Amino acid sequence: MKKPSSKIRDEIAKLQEQLKQAETREAERIGRIALKAGLGETEIDEIELHAAFEGLVIRFRQGQGVIASTGRKRSAGENGGPAGTTTLAPGAAQGSGGEA
Repeated sequence: MKKPSSKIRDEIAKLQEQLKQAETREAERIGRIALKAGLGETEIDEIELHAAFEGLVIRFRQGQGVIASTGRKRSAGENGGPAGTTTLAPGAAQGSGGEA
């Protein structure tokens, strides 16, 4: 039996809320890491920062992520997943508000 459109709309609304919550968690996690690394004290234009983040995403997708403290490449399983994987696409870090 097919679902009525109102039920589909309700499901979409619930999924959009779940997406918003997931994006908020991801943004907070990345923000905390950036602040710990000292990024909050760095004078940088948002456009330049966005470009740098896109470069970082590309680097890790290509499996070139390096652990800074040891200078060695990440191995599969470090930080909970295989090396070079991410769920962000370039530009996805901006969120729905258009802020970087």
